[in-house]
Amino acid sequence: MFNRAVLSSSLIIALSVPAGAFAATWSIDGAHTDASFSVRHMMVSNVKGRFDKVEGTVEIDDKDITKSKVSVTIDTKSVDTDNEKRDEHLRGPDFFDVEKFPTITFESTKVAKSKGGLKVTGNLTIHGVTKSVVLDVEGPSKAIKDPWGMNRRGLSASTKINRKDFGLTWNNVLEAGGVAVGDEVKITIDAEMVNK
Repeated sequence: MFNRAVLSSSLIIALSVPAGAFAATWSIDGAHTDASFSVRHMMVSNVKGRFDKVEGTVEIDDKDITKSKVSVTIDTKSVDTDNEKRDEHLRGPDFFDVEKFPTITFESTKVAKSKGGLKVTGNLTIHGVTKSVVLDVEGPSKAIKDPWGMNRRGLSASTKINRKDFGLTWNNVLEAGGVAVGDEVKITIDAEMVNK
């Protein structure tokens, strides 16, 4: 009788736990996260850059990974291509226009399992324009504890966008044909996350 009562009470408690209760919120560790991009230059090479200031949270539901959520904010002023003159151009009105649009944001709307990882759909906002994009995600890795007692996990996400879809239309036509800056931009985020 006692065992049945305990079992019934446990079942009631389990059923009363709200969806998402198995989720844990992880903060992106900006010091160990790389948000980078690559774009074709002069039709002959790829210019790579990164954003040095990235923050956000990843709510991971290990019981049902499709219920996980992602929110990321990138400081556009932190763009860095290892060339200060080019970086100033990227911060200006021809590209990111950082005074008007200081951030790039991503908010997930759907998480689905895929072969070898996840497909994370979400709203990407650049230059004041919001478009739905799909990230191919590897991870998240299993949690480990660092020497300071913090739990850590990692993931890698990538996608491709057309910069013109976000109002980044500046270009120069080359005398020999073609353009100075390609339209397709490859984006990669290697994120490390922490949780107490």
